Amino acid sequence: MKAHFLLLILCFCSVQTFYAQEDDGVVSLAIPTRNSLTFNRYTINPTFSFVREQTKYISIYNKREWVQFENAPLTYLASYSGRFGENIGAGLGLFQQNYGVLTTFGGILNFAYNAQLGYDSNLTFGLNIGAYKSGVNTANVVTNFDDPSLQNVPENFLLTINPGINYGTEFLDFGLSINNLALYNFESSALIEDNPQQSIQAHLMYTGYMDSRGFFDESKFTGLLRSEFQKEETIISAVAMVTVPKGIWAQAGYNTLYGASGGVGLNITTQIAIEYNFETAFGDLSNYGPSHEITLAYRFKNDNYYDYSREDEVSGILSSNGTKRRRVVKTSKPNTTRAKSTNNVEAKAEADAEAKLVAEQNAKAKLEADKQAEIIAAQEKEQKEAQAQAKLIEDQKIKELAEAQAKTDKIEADKKAAERAETRAKLQAKQKAKEEVAAQAKLIAEQKAKEEADAQAKLIAEQKAKEESATQATLLAEQKAKEEADARAALLAEQKAKEEADAQAALFAEQKAKEEADAQAALLAEQKAKEEAAAQAALLAEQKAKEEAVAQATLLAEQKAKEKAAAQATLLAEQKAKEETDAQAALLADQKAKEEADAQAKLIAEQKAKEEADAQATLLAEQKAKEEADAQAKLLEEEKLKEEEEAAKENAISNPTDALAVSMQTISKSTEASKTVQNELLKQFDDIVAIKDQDLKDMKEENDLSDQGITVQPKPFKSVTAENNKLRAIKSDLDNVIKTRSEKIDELNKLYEERVAIGSLALDEVTLFYKKEIKRLESEQLKANEVKSQLDTKLEAIQIATEVEKRRRIKRAAFNSEDDRYSQDRAMLKNLRETTKLTETPLRAEDFDFGEAQGNSIKILKNINHIESGFYLIIAVHGDVKSRDEFLTKVIASGRTNVDFFHDVTTSKYYIYYDKVDNISSANRALEAKGNRPYNGKMSIVKIENQ
Repeated sequence: MKAHFLLLILCFCSVQTFYAQEDDGVVSLAIPTRNSLTFNRYTINPTFSFVREQTKYISIYNKREWVQFENAPLTYLASYSGRFGENIGAGLGLFQQNYGVLTTFGGILNFAYNAQLGYDSNLTFGLNIGAYKSGVNTANVVTNFDDPSLQNVPENFLLTINPGINYGTEFLDFGLSINNLALYNFESSALIEDNPQQSIQAHLMYTGYMDSRGFFDESKFTGLLRSEFQKEETIISAVAMVTVPKGIWAQAGYNTLYGASGGVGLNITTQIAIEYNFETAFGDLSNYGPSHEITLAYRFKNDNYYDYSREDEVSGILSSNGTKRRRVVKTSKPNTTRAKSTNNVEAKAEADAEAKLVAEQNAKAKLEADKQAEIIAAQEKEQKEAQAQAKLIEDQKIKELAEAQAKTDKIEADKKAAERAETRAKLQAKQKAKEEVAAQAKLIAEQKAKEEADAQAKLIAEQKAKEESATQATLLAEQKAKEEADARAALLAEQKAKEEADAQAALFAEQKAKEEADAQAALLAEQKAKEEAAAQAALLAEQKAKEEAVAQATLLAEQKAKEKAAAQATLLAEQKAKEETDAQAALLADQKAKEEADAQAKLIAEQKAKEEADAQATLLAEQKAKEEADAQAKLLEEEKLKEEEEAAKENAISNPTDALAVSMQTISKSTEASKTVQNELLKQFDDIVAIKDQDLKDMKEENDLSDQGITVQPKPFKSVTAENNKLRAIKSDLDNVIKTRSEKIDELNKLYEERVAIGSLALDEVTLFYKKEIKRLESEQLKANEVKSQLDTKLEAIQIATEVEKRRRIKRAAFNSEDDRYSQDRAMLKNLRETTKLTETPLRAEDFDFGEAQGNSIKILKNINHIESGFYLIIAVHGDVKSRDEFLTKVIASGRTNVDFFHDVTTSKYYIYYDKVDNISSANRALEAKGNRPYNGKMSIVKIENQ
């Protein structure tokens, strides 16, 4: 039912009649989207919103034509179109077109309906309805006189209808459409007649896929051959496009009117795409330059399953989707509704099965992913637990080591406290004994030495026991190493006993001195004992930490054995300590005291050396500071002298004493003052030249547009005479300033040469200053002369070009009106017929200037005033009066006195003829019978159609 209704509308539109109406500012609908087979195809044929279309998309299109031509055509189009159902396509677009001073703005509504005739055959009907506003954009019109026609140009609201039809098979599409079938103007309430864009368009399109390997596998190929039959010409075009599954396509085409085109496009993602096309014309249109068009589109995802033309899978440059298109397996089926329903059910079942399979695969993949994630999580958990366990063990070890260290520190602290208390008691007893009886000092000293030796021996025994207890576990495992250690200990004991015996002899020889030394030695020994005890404790702690870290496992497993070994080691140490003599302890104390005294002397020597070095460094620093201060003072003095010299030079220049220098200063200041005036005049000269140049450009543009039949808005009136007077005054003032300034520079140069001639003044500051000053002034004056010369040359060229453009304007304005021109033309022709005499010497074809060549085709001119409609035998066409009159004179002199001419206002051409007929057959017969008369050599036929 819908198909029949659409067919009825198409038939109704096809039988519409057109009647004449002359409207200003009316532009036919012509969207230039002829080079793309991907987007906005419904503007080519209304059915293309459905034919071979698979999705819906939004696109933004821009085209700039003939970019070398100022105010070239510019088109913007935003549309939403595509396939909206199994048998429906539609589109909606908003556009704006600028053609110089003409502007159109409106929209296009598209609808297409498909009727399936068979399994591989479809008949699609389409309709485009355009509604837009057309008129002259007066803001873009520039003219220097009031044009009433511009003020009376209306803004037109137009409605156009473009029907179309397409028949498609599996790979081919054939179709017709009528562009601008009906163009209705709401302003005049009438249909537009003689629409130049009204045409019948036929097309043939092929769509297929490549079966190959590699990059072009499954690529889509589309070719469109289209012919457009207009009233006065036929346009043929062809476009081919290849779409690669990777999401890239390229297209190329040729149009007999607009030339060649080429373009590329790509899918940035599966939904965002961009396309660019380049078009270049040949022949007359090539002077306007190439055209550029760009399209940005957003493609909507299609979740529908269509029987006809299923969707190709779309791939993007930034997506990872597959690149193969969906293959539709077709099977033969009867052309009945039941068979179609069955195939639809089967297709739907296949689709459901495929979807189910995909869902199962996705679920399986998800399950495997979940399992893998659980395994990874378990591994991470185990790893974390192992790390926690290792950290716990490490913390436990650190804690045990810390506890052991704390115990050791406590034992050492107790020992140190006991030793310090015992030492203090011994020292007090010794001092008391020394005060009581000097004779018993030796006894007290021996007793104290023995006590200290006992304490030291006990301390050494405890320390040694501790060391041996720490290494006892290893010594028990390595018996040989233990025996060697015992042997080294015995040797050390013998050596120590010998050293103590030697020291004891020396001690008895120094009785009184030794008593005081003993007291001092005891004090120093206590202090050093503290330091050594602290160092020994740190060393033992470090050694124990290392040994415990290495043998922790063995110590933990054999804790009981270790305690037993430690007790045994302590017993052995005590026994060994008893064997050592008391003299050993005294020897150790004496040796420590001696070492302490040496260290004290060394410390005093180092301190003295340091003090001497500090004094030396202080002396050097003071000396260096003095040298720097002297250098700074010298530098300041030199700078001050230099400033004084500069000031003296400036004073000598600014306050000259000799007459020559005074004259030079006066001239220099005067010359510098005139520089500002000169620069200002040059700027005013440049500004007026720029104004003249702009006026020339405006006049040339006005003349060019007038030659094309386009009038421009008049510019505001200005006095050219006043402008020229101002220019002459500026040039005169500028010449005077430049001349005066040059004379002053020459005078300054002469004074400089006179001053140089004086030997005593040849190289003083004033002379050297004015040498540089003269060079600077001469350079500035040379530059000013160059600028003025350039401006003069430019002004002269502008004036010549302005005169040429004025002649063009005068030539166009030679006649106040068409009636005046016609009257003068008739008077001129009458005068030529009456005054021209027959030539005695026959003229040849070479003697005639036939003007513009017309070719062999029949040219149609409309609305020519003062002449009837019909077919005219044209023998010459001239664009100026002088050439026209010369040709007429020679024709009349040859004996043809009935020669005549008419004028075409549109082209400003004079068409010369001498015969007129009413039909084309008579015109052809007359053309064949023209003979060999010399003025008939370029005869052609022109048809006049007047309303």
